[in-house]
Amino acid sequence: MSVPVAYRGNTSLAVADWLNKGDNAWQMISATLVGMQSMPGLVILYGSIVKKKWAVNSAFMALYAFAAVWICWVTWAYNMSFGDKLLPFWGKAKPALGQKFLIKQAELPETTHYYHNGSVETAMATPYYPMASMVYFQCVFAAITLILLAGSLLGRMNIKAWMLFVPLWLTFSYTIGAFSLWGGGFLYHWGVIDYSGGYVIHLSSGIAGFTAAYWVGPRSTKDRERFPPNNVLLMLTGAGLLWMGWAGFNGGDPYSANIDSSLAVLNTNICAATSLLVWTCLDVIFFKKPSVIGAVQGMITGLVCITPGAGLVQGWAAIVMGVLSGSIPWFTMMIVHKRSRLLQQVDDTLGVFHTHAVAGFLGGATTGLLAEPTLCGLFLPITNSRGGFYGGVGGVQFLKQLVGALFVVGWNIVVTTIICLVIRLVMPLRMSEEQLTIGDDAVHGEEAYALWGDGEKYDSTRHGWYSDETQHNAVATGVTLNV
Repeated sequence: MSVPVAYRGNTSLAVADWLNKGDNAWQMISATLVGMQSMPGLVILYGSIVKKKWAVNSAFMALYAFAAVWICWVTWAYNMSFGDKLLPFWGKAKPALGQKFLIKQAELPETTHYYHNGSVETAMATPYYPMASMVYFQCVFAAITLILLAGSLLGRMNIKAWMLFVPLWLTFSYTIGAFSLWGGGFLYHWGVIDYSGGYVIHLSSGIAGFTAAYWVGPRSTKDRERFPPNNVLLMLTGAGLLWMGWAGFNGGDPYSANIDSSLAVLNTNICAATSLLVWTCLDVIFFKKPSVIGAVQGMITGLVCITPGAGLVQGWAAIVMGVLSGSIPWFTMMIVHKRSRLLQQVDDTLGVFHTHAVAGFLGGATTGLLAEPTLCGLFLPITNSRGGFYGGVGGVQFLKQLVGALFVVGWNIVVTTIICLVIRLVMPLRMSEEQLTIGDDAVHGEEAYALWGDGEKYDSTRHGWYSDETQHNAVATGVTLNV
């Protein structure tokens, strides 16, 4: 029986014999979905969930990070994360720009896993699409990590300091976690499970964001006391893009459009929905009304929690993880935070520590308990892996998850601290008091909303009474407004 022309290899110079068009299409779609979580998803969410005077600055921090990571990624960071080994936790830096590299079949050279006797247990990962698709897919994960981290720093970090922070943290923190857990580093071969970034992305961004927030310092006193979102409906738009984009976030990590990717997408939605409902119910029980912002927080913690085990747990386990992710981060945010001096002292603007660090650790730990043996065999390099719930070596797996989390936490605290201290030698980490008082107008010369007319500023003699904490010393003079 002849193979239909559409499924044959070598039909043109651009269709190699190893190319699977379906896998390649899904990988690029997945990468684009994850990219849309950042651009425009988190740009919209950040720009609308903050106080009006910080809308432009918050959105721009995300926009800048997305662009800066791209250039750093293809210039040196991709191979530090997924290339040849330099150290057990770090790859060799080199560009991912040449055509010979980008159009060859994708491969992760350090992912071959061996038994103790030296024979191969799992062959090197060689997906059926070009390296260009792999570089693209992994880049958007790196970008969203920096943007999530930024959520801890909104409303006061010096934008010039942020411009330095992004490439430094990507180089000395993100690449370490990515290579160690995904690229064939020591945690990968030891058997720590991180299906799609519970540790590499969420735990690291939550811990690094909290650490950076400590060194940057708090928002102004007025902003800490009153920081209402400027557009709740637009915030929901950003949150919706985040949720739907997670299909690519978790569904793309098998590096193939296979049965495991289907399960990962289904479990992602189950856990997110459960977590949102649990968080909302807790708000109603304890605060007598459902919070829209709370529902978004619950959605995020559910998405984060399922990430390290999305394609490795059964549907009922996704519900269990959703119940836990809707309640434990709620408890740490609503109860523990208010009673802890350290959590009160550090101004984590959007509570990234709770929604990403706590939920990411929770997801990694519960994956160590609930990972199903057959599903583990579909994805993991150590084929007999299983969660503690299934007996055998499962108890050891849970301990491995804890050790992996401790490494990620420790590395991010130390490296983020060093980066902040180095930047502080060159420039202030925090905005000036004048900028903190005025907001976007002082920092960018632009504002998010022209509330009183076509770009006009509020004038009480013309527009009547209006009260806003934002102070305006001069007309905005940003490039966009001049156009």
